Amino acid sequence: MTRMKSLTDHLAAIHARIKENAEKKLAAQPELDLGIDDDQAAPEQSQPGAASDTPEAKPPKVRRERSKLLPSHHTGRDFFLCDLFDYAMKDDGVSMEAPIFTLATKPDLSVWHWESKDGSRSVTVTPSVKGRATQFDKDVLIYVVSQMTEALNRGRADAQNRTVRFTVYDYLVTTNKAINGRSYERLSDTFERLRGTTLKTNIKTGGQKTREIFGIIERAKIVEKSPDDERMVAVEVTLSEWLFNAIQAHEVLTIHSDYFRLRKPLERRLYELARKHCGHQTMWSIGLELLQEKAGSKCSLREFRRMVREVVEADTLPDYRMILDDTDKVVFYVKNPRRLSAGIAKTVTA
Repeated sequence: MTRMKSLTDHLAAIHARIKENAEKKLAAQPELDLGIDDDQAAPEQSQPGAASDTPEAKPPKVRRERSKLLPSHHTGRDFFLCDLFDYAMKDDGVSMEAPIFTLATKPDLSVWHWESKDGSRSVTVTPSVKGRATQFDKDVLIYVVSQMTEALNRGRADAQNRTVRFTVYDYLVTTNKAINGRSYERLSDTFERLRGTTLKTNIKTGGQKTREIFGIIERAKIVEKSPDDERMVAVEVTLSEWLFNAIQAHEVLTIHSDYFRLRKPLERRLYELARKHCGHQTMWSIGLELLQEKAGSKCSLREFRRMVREVVEADTLPDYRMILDDTDKVVFYVKNPRRLSAGIAKTVTA
């Protein structure tokens, strides 16, 4: 019992120190981040008729602190859509483990190869001229996987079909995206990257090994357009057999809805890895170099270390916290103190 308490206190002390250091860095900055360009801020207007012999002093720039998470765009959803959104979001276990999606925010035209430490699983990802599918493009798959898993759980016959039809509006709301023309344009680009990115892998899904080169999705089809413009209203997405087999075998995990509020691709990827490897455990540790491989990061180890420290200090991952120590060991552990204590107690008594 004493050992369990000391471990819990140790984690709390480390997290408190990380938070204190982050607050000191923030206090040392002369300005706060408003989240908009300086020229967008409205200048202070002088009063009509006012005169002065001295030149007007320019008011200091004031910036508002930027939220660590993206805003929640859809807090008041339409009533008749309530049942549609009342299901848990699911992510497929294979792409949570293997780094299929690029963390880059610019077109990634390089071929990516990943192999597990024991050499039993590998995947080669080849982009199209549009670039490799991104971590944000994966939102489409999470949405489709979630819909199909819910249909399977309810015993619906249409869940046996690899083609899924949905309205773009429903997708944007569920994945916390703004409802505007730019979001519709981005989705069109997403479909092109998902269709153009090809995989060659020996990783089994649903107990089956796919011996061919295939796209992440087989196709995307616009089935309805807006009568006023070129925006997509409803679309059909046909999944690859590889991903479809994983869903049919329920090789999926529930993820937190705040996943869609994470700003950085690395934050999303680290959350996936924590969710995949912690599972029902309360803690998971890994070396920084191996974590970089699993995350699919192409930067130097030094730069990756810096980015991980930023994520540690921001403390934005849903359900999990991270520690990076001086030996480059990264520890993920659950935020829930009761669950953490119970997990440590189980480890101590084992």
